[in-house]
Amino acid sequence: MAEQLEFELTHQTLQEVSEAIEDGRFVHVRRQLQDMEPEDIAHLLEASPHKSRDVLWQLTDPEDYGEILDELSEDIKDSIVSKMAPEKLAEATEGMDTDDVAYVLRSLPDDVSREVLDQMGSEDRERVETALSYSEDSAGGLMNTDVITIRSDVDVDVVLRYLRMKGKLPEATDALYVIDTEDKLIGHLSLTNLITAQPDVSVADLMDDADEAISVDTSATDVANLFERRNWVSAPVVNHEGQLVGRITIDDVVDVIREDAEHSMMSMAGLVDDEDTFAPVVKSVRRRSVWLGANVLAALAAASVSNMFEGTLAQMASVAVLMTIVPSMGGVAGNQTVALVIRGLALGHIGNTNQRSLLLKEASIGLLNGIMWALIIGGIVVLWKDSLILGLIMSAAMLANLLAAGIAGVTIPIFLKKMNIDPALAGGMALTTVTDMVGLSAFLGLATLMIKLHLI
Repeated sequence: MAEQLEFELTHQTLQEVSEAIEDGRFVHVRRQLQDMEPEDIAHLLEASPHKSRDVLWQLTDPEDYGEILDELSEDIKDSIVSKMAPEKLAEATEGMDTDDVAYVLRSLPDDVSREVLDQMGSEDRERVETALSYSEDSAGGLMNTDVITIRSDVDVDVVLRYLRMKGKLPEATDALYVIDTEDKLIGHLSLTNLITAQPDVSVADLMDDADEAISVDTSATDVANLFERRNWVSAPVVNHEGQLVGRITIDDVVDVIREDAEHSMMSMAGLVDDEDTFAPVVKSVRRRSVWLGANVLAALAAASVSNMFEGTLAQMASVAVLMTIVPSMGGVAGNQTVALVIRGLALGHIGNTNQRSLLLKEASIGLLNGIMWALIIGGIVVLWKDSLILGLIMSAAMLANLLAAGIAGVTIPIFLKKMNIDPALAGGMALTTVTDMVGLSAFLGLATLMIKLHLI
């Protein structure tokens, strides 16, 4: 029950802390922070303006730094870490998972990262350096090297005594990994089977084959898809020789899924997925100007089409009134298809074998929608403007643009993906540009032709 929580982070709490900082009641703020969980402090930092955030960090217990950094978004984490001394940062990373430490160090300049590594113990430093050698967006970058391994030739009693001697298992441990003398993964033993088996049973008789290992260079998105399909809690990671190098746990995968979702949502607006809500104005302007500039170019391309038919627009006010309808309908229909295709690409549903089927399906949808809405909107135009020819022009342009939107909605994201351009970032803008140009060309071109034939 929420009422039973010792401390509940609410908007009122944020307001109280902000007011206490403004009034200079820092002792009061420190006491409040001591009563909060690290994840709640992280939330408070992300919800605070830039100046208040610096004060909050200074008032936070240094023993909680590592857990708080682990919960922060990348942009805010980078901002805080960049201001910390290497020795303080090394202390903060104590107790953090290897993959999380590597994540923090990747955001630092090489010389600072090296200083932090030098402050660590030899064993921790070796683990972090191993994690840093892999790509951030791969299984190697996600994995934690804190893994418990056993041999197949021992019995259950030996394993249980070994675990009691260790005293503590890594978080989210649901299985022990069985390796041979060359550290190659040969199987895994679930904790359920371990604690319910007889003490004299051999590990070799209880273990399952190593058929769920993930290659170290598998992409983070593919790892997330595997966890989702197979309902894993954790999974071993092996190198190209089949040697066990670490494991990935569900909490890391949840972060990947959340980041992918945020990335798609923010990219469609031209924003960085980890952008700080309270980032400095100049920094935000610089980031957003790039997207706005790209949109200006796209808008100018569409405007150039209208400019080609300036004479037609000058002759008929009705054409100018109606000209925005066709591009608008095409943009909406096309963006529906783009969103569907981007999701399919992200989930691995779309490949070389089924792209043609998807294209035919969306083209058919575009054709049928085009016919339906051509009749509806064309009829409205006939009744509104009392012009059969203008209604036919609208119908033909609508049909052409919705068909083009369906085809472009499939081909544009797939093409961008092949060019290693994020479809979520550029797909919507490219699609809108295409539907604007096709819609305006079809409508204004047909109107110009009818005027020249003196039919309107």
